[in-house]
Amino acid sequence: MAESNGGDKILVKIADAFNSLATVAADSNNAAAVEVAPFSHACSLVSPLFGCLGIAFKFAEMDYVAKVKDLAEASKSIQTLPSMIDLDVQANCVRNAGSHTRNLLKVKRGLDMVRVLFEQMLVTEGNSLRDPASKAYEQVFAPYHGWAIRKAVSAGMYAIPTKEQLLKKLDEDEASAKVQMQNYATASAALIQYIDKLFISRELGIDW
Repeated sequence: MAESNGGDKILVKIADAFNSLATVAADSNNAAAVEVAPFSHACSLVSPLFGCLGIAFKFAEMDYVAKVKDLAEASKSIQTLPSMIDLDVQANCVRNAGSHTRNLLKVKRGLDMVRVLFEQMLVTEGNSLRDPASKAYEQVFAPYHGWAIRKAVSAGMYAIPTKEQLLKKLDEDEASAKVQMQNYATASAALIQYIDKLFISRELGIDW
């Protein structure tokens, strides 16, 4: 899944991409805006992580991948995330299924789930991922899912890989993985806050 060359490891690529986006987001008070193309590219790097988590997150992987593809397509004609949202506001289609803005909200939740997962992995002893993954799911996705999906995810948690198996799939050792997970968690938190502000400043809300 990842090259043995340290610079090509998937977690390094993810952390680097999100650090770059977080830098722009931090400068947003000076009229800097996160662009759709680098954002969708960074999000696409995260896609394999969902696949590595097994059947419990299969629904999330399919949903996330489809919505990241939509944002990548949008980047061909729309430059920044604020302008993308504003176009949907003008067209009165923000909450419509398939709108770029709705897809952005869903993708943001995927990024947030991975952030919480990494944070939980960093503070949880042992080799099991079940507790970190369950907490990440409960905190980010569960409030928006019906009973049937929550039940299926709960059953799928029993087949989730161990921490050791996940790191092997990512071609990572624990020491370097911890550094990159922390880097991603910090950078993505800043980016998620930036996206939330875009929604709230336009009175769109983020809980739908």
